[in-house]
Amino acid sequence: MAELLVIANAQAGSAQDERLQAALDVLGRAGEPEVVRCASPDDVDEALDRAQGRRIVVVGGDGSMHLIVQRLWERGPDTLAATELGLVPLGTGNDLATGLELPEDPAEAARVCLDGKVTALDLIDTDRGEIVVNASHAGLGAAAAERSDGLKSSLGPLAYPLGALVAGVREAAWELRVTLDGEVVHDGSTLMVGIANAPSIGGGTRLIPPAMADDGELDLIVVSAVGPAARLAFGAALRNAAHLDRDDVLHARGHEVGITGDPVVHDLDGELYDEWPSATYRVVPAAWRLLTPALK
Repeated sequence: MAELLVIANAQAGSAQDERLQAALDVLGRAGEPEVVRCASPDDVDEALDRAQGRRIVVVGGDGSMHLIVQRLWERGPDTLAATELGLVPLGTGNDLATGLELPEDPAEAARVCLDGKVTALDLIDTDRGEIVVNASHAGLGAAAAERSDGLKSSLGPLAYPLGALVAGVREAAWELRVTLDGEVVHDGSTLMVGIANAPSIGGGTRLIPPAMADDGELDLIVVSAVGPAARLAFGAALRNAAHLDRDDVLHARGHEVGITGDPVVHDLDGELYDEWPSATYRVVPAAWRLLTPALK
């Protein structure tokens, strides 16, 4: 079995420590793993410096995996491609893990980290120097995440739908032009733009149900349901994963998305970024490797 380096969040509480120990009890089958608790990106860099070709098990959520993959990508595409990663999902939303059908139970997830299939997954790169492993969204989705951020500690996964409800009432639309592989696919009032490598955001909201992390393409959704009644109807359809059938929802696949127009907040894997007047996203097929159950 591969030697393991386990990277965990130094800020986790006692309940998370118990779940981490359950994972470590299983990971110990491969020999005593080195466990590094990271409180900052600098701590992550120091941990990666010590990886020395070992399989890295990330204990955390989408944000933790985003940071690890980002730092490896910055060291070079070859470095990222050569690193085997595992994930024990202990974040708030765990959307990447859900999309890849990773177990919620930490012991079962740890078994996948040892015995699972090494799967080559796509990466979404941006012209802003940031990457996406799960999904990015701008407009209502990012506004919802911004409003829910302070609620996570008390509400957990319920924070996002509450934030979406507040944002849906309060936020105005944005004037945006969206291109897909160089062709204009939308130009006008916009409620949300999503670029996805996997199906869900916000702790289980299935923004683009057909999205797959290993198909060599990114999935785009553009929502133009900007009126009050249209927003409510879109929200109801989204809750039932029926929104892609609406006339005010565009879904398409491709390789590069451009967004220009009103400055808008972008949410990349649960991490919020300042209002950007423009952004370009492009897919990098089979850019990184993760231990997964067999993908369907």
